[in-house]
Amino acid sequence: MITDTSRSPYARLSCVPFQDVQWTGGLYKERFETVSQVTVPHLMRMFEGKDISHVVENFRIAAGEAEGAFAGTVFGDGDFYKWFEAAVYTAVRSENRELLERLEDYIGLFARAQQADGYLSTKQIIGEKQGKGPMRQGDINDFEVYNMGHLFTSACLHYRLTGRDSFLKVAEKAAGYLKTLYEEAARTGEVKTAVCPSHYMGLVELYRTTGKKDYLDLARLAVELRDSVKDGLDDNQDRLPLKQHRKIVGHAVRANYLYAGLCDLYMETGDPDYRKVLESVWTHLTSRKIYLTGGCGALYNGASPYGNFFHHQLVHQAYGYEYQLPNITAYNETCASLGGMFWAWRMFLMDPRAEYMDMLERMLLNVNMAGISLDGRKFFYENMLERARKLDYELLWGQERTEYITSYCCPPNLCRTLSQTSEYAYAVDGEGVWTGLYGANAARFSLKNGAVFTLKQETAYPFDGKITISVTESNGVPFTLHLRIPSWAAGANLCTKGVTEHPEAGTYTAVAAGADFACELLLPAEPRLTVGSGMIEEDRGRAAVEAGPLVYCLESPDVPEADSLQDLLLPVHPVFEKTEETLEGRTFTAYETTLLCKKKPPEARDALYRTLEEASPVPVKARLIPYYAWDNRGMGEMLIWMPLAWREV
Repeated sequence: MITDTSRSPYARLSCVPFQDVQWTGGLYKERFETVSQVTVPHLMRMFEGKDISHVVENFRIAAGEAEGAFAGTVFGDGDFYKWFEAAVYTAVRSENRELLERLEDYIGLFARAQQADGYLSTKQIIGEKQGKGPMRQGDINDFEVYNMGHLFTSACLHYRLTGRDSFLKVAEKAAGYLKTLYEEAARTGEVKTAVCPSHYMGLVELYRTTGKKDYLDLARLAVELRDSVKDGLDDNQDRLPLKQHRKIVGHAVRANYLYAGLCDLYMETGDPDYRKVLESVWTHLTSRKIYLTGGCGALYNGASPYGNFFHHQLVHQAYGYEYQLPNITAYNETCASLGGMFWAWRMFLMDPRAEYMDMLERMLLNVNMAGISLDGRKFFYENMLERARKLDYELLWGQERTEYITSYCCPPNLCRTLSQTSEYAYAVDGEGVWTGLYGANAARFSLKNGAVFTLKQETAYPFDGKITISVTESNGVPFTLHLRIPSWAAGANLCTKGVTEHPEAGTYTAVAAGADFACELLLPAEPRLTVGSGMIEEDRGRAAVEAGPLVYCLESPDVPEADSLQDLLLPVHPVFEKTEETLEGRTFTAYETTLLCKKKPPEARDALYRTLEEASPVPVKARLIPYYAWDNRGMGEMLIWMPLAWREV
């Protein structure tokens, strides 16, 4: 989602338009091309399929152009709007006029389904027309307002990238309906929760796009009314008044969407109480409840208490207790970490600190890229950190990616995010450029201080830490280049005009730049071992392998001498050899090493308890691949956190 903070009074930075930044090579370019050529048309077929999602058919029935009943998920409308964003991004970048016109046809369908008062939710419209329910706003879990929130952001994007206002008109009409709804709720005091509040981001973006203050006022009112919800739930983060929030609790997607929207509202209003909430909850998330991969929402179902143990409810897709981070049963819905990216990006625009971009990058490159297969056709809903050969219980979602998931919110959300990654490459202030995601790219800038220039980035990042940045086509006006030094990059080197500096990890370092400027940034991206807090029960005595911003993992095919990954131990001083691996036609960096294998008989491995074996482990060859590339070779075991062997190979 484009976030235009160029006129937001409490934002330090603003975005660079999508058209002005383009990946020229590397992982991000490959992922964009896969999404454009494969995933966008694949998802369109899913949404068009009457016997698959039934989403487009619902719009046709609501518009009176087809017969039948509502079918599919209640949030299917919103899923389709998310796919629409991805389609706009890819169609504009590739100048696909056929797809752009197809999108205009869909907009016409939305307009014909929309009711005279602006209401647009196919389930209720169909129910009203057929005289057999359901009622508008009758069930908070029908996601009506959530669907409209994605309608708003999608329409704003369409207008900005194409200049056409056809979709924007539909969005403004729908916002008019919400205005009536919320003003009536404020008058009567009868306020209902709007689950998964995408509309906070959507309404603020509608204000930024149109300049109409009514939409900002409506966003403020919608947020303030949260405190009037009767019998609020931790599940929806509305049991406590919003300004009292200090911890991350409840349903992970709903939480991350809430705080992303609150960040948008803060950047327009500057309410210091909201900023305190944002900073406190962010710190709680990143220091207590997030996975190494950036995964959010550890539990399928679990308690998410806020203080007093006796005041909590059972929550699904829950953040759970502090340090409660299981691996095999990790939930980590893809949409939760996508929401985490939206939130992190807004925190960065509000306050440009390296920790926000570091977390955004971690989420994107690890858990979110793992949510889609390398060929762009299959998806995870949840993202485990370990896959066992067999389970004695059944989980809600399968352990392999699939083309169609009943709850289809994640694939289009992931699709639109991978389509827009170039927007995370840079941000600007009046006198300078701030680097976000590193990757081979070319970007055009026109700053408020009069500097006009192009930046060129040459790198194999994230597989290599060498990044060369040069200025071309400059009008000679100087500017400041702010370079992100990730928290993992201790020992980084920056060479400019023959002078080498050693910038501090976890910070931004400022460099004076202008015509003919060039610099070389060397980030140490070799493999390193990472351990977790002793409070994370499942990871005690274990370590994970990271290289640069990437988390690496083991899969069964890459340790052929081991009967099970459970038999493996990681030496405390492993030696890694860099190599290349190719899967599904995509090439990436892998690492070969030697592990220790302590083979167990099947009966011992399956026993609940057993006598400690004294047999010495033997060395075995192993290959580690990026976590994002796993599950592209069929069913097998996968492991990130490996037990440590406190001896040398």
